Amino acid sequence: MDTDNETAKDRMPRIDTYGFKRPAEFDYAFYEDFYSRYLVVLTRRAEKWSMLLQKSTGVEKSLKVKRYIRKGIPNEHRSYVWMMVSGAQAKMEMNAGYYHSVLVDGQKNAKLVDAVVTDLNRTFPDNVNFEKNASPCFLQTLHNVLVAYGHHNKTVGYCQGMNFITGYLILIAKDEERAFWLLDALIGRILP
Repeated sequence: MDTDNETAKDRMPRIDTYGFKRPAEFDYAFYEDFYSRYLVVLTRRAEKWSMLLQKSTGVEKSLKVKRYIRKGIPNEHRSYVWMMVSGAQAKMEMNAGYYHSVLVDGQKNAKLVDAVVTDLNRTFPDNVNFEKNASPCFLQTLHNVLVAYGHHNKTVGYCQGMNFITGYLILIAKDEERAFWLLDALIGRILP
């Protein structure tokens, strides 16, 4: 219930959309003012993306799609669009069951598992989704994706810092297997 003494800071959530804690000095009044105006733009973009995605079964390469991507992909479509444009969706469909089999095999590699476990609790300490008592807690998901990828791509294995990239992919994809295939597309095809 709003009272005259309540501030914008009291009404705003202490965490953002992705679960990151806002710093103590966060300017809630400025953010609320900015976001209330920017919400119109975000809504218009979301409607355009929805119409674009209804017209086709995929995200076809075009100047229109390129322009839309450069302006930003709405949260509700981001995982789907990333999967499509990166090629991760096609690779996941062509390799049904592969992620789970490589995850099981990767658990047998003690050196890989130890390297991953060392960095787990260092991942996004300011994100509520990566806290041990969180619900849902993404630490096990992060562990699984990193172990599976390290076993899948033995040339790269696991490198310090991959936990942050993978953690972000998990926050966007909200699905373990999709995060794995996005990581594979990013490291295996897009970055080299």
